[in-house]
Amino acid sequence: MSNDRPVIVLVHGAFAESASWNRVIRRLNDRGHDAVAAGNPLRGVPGDAAYVRDVIAGLNRPVVLAAHSYGGMVITEAASGNPAVQSLVYIAGFAPDRDETAFQLSEKFEGSTLGAALESYPLTEGGNDLRIASDKFHAQFCADVGADEAALMAATQRPVTERALTGPLTVDEPAWREKPSWFILGSDDRNIPAALMHFMADRAGSRGTREIPGASHAIAVSQPDAVADTVLEACA
Repeated sequence: MSNDRPVIVLVHGAFAESASWNRVIRRLNDRGHDAVAAGNPLRGVPGDAAYVRDVIAGLNRPVVLAAHSYGGMVITEAASGNPAVQSLVYIAGFAPDRDETAFQLSEKFEGSTLGAALESYPLTEGGNDLRIASDKFHAQFCADVGADEAALMAATQRPVTERALTGPLTVDEPAWREKPSWFILGSDDRNIPAALMHFMADRAGSRGTREIPGASHAIAVSQPDAVADTVLEACA
């Protein structure tokens, strides 16, 4: 693969994990692009963003940074002022402005049913971890994949701290103000409503916004061709 092309760094969000990108990575590789799925710690925006910046620095190549869900919070902070990042892709992902939180944004428009699907448990160091209840995961997160796959996704989901979802962007300028961005969303997303995705895309001056009819929040799993095509637009 050519080293003059940017590396595509994929950042998963809450209730997912790195393997959720497998189908997208396969398609990117087949078209001659290197891709790396970073393991998002899901502990808090500043720390998670610092980890992603370290991943980017370790690659020592230009990067196209793409993220799903809460991962959008992380890349918006990690890419701010980072010359290695050429462009951004928000894949059913939050694109916050300064001081905005994931929870605040999710309540901006009607349609999210995530709150009722969550369960929490306390952490030794304080605060709570949140996960989607196993019996609600399929309908809430990935209604357009098969039941067997949904059960595996529920079992391998990575919990997120309540602090991460209620913590604001801390950089002075969100990365989408300085870097070109692309957006892809599902019309039937029950975590981040389509209306919110369009609002954030318009605010960011999106270079391309694609809505997939009937797609769930787990759009990278159920619609990998469309997601890969959007990422490749950002690579160009």
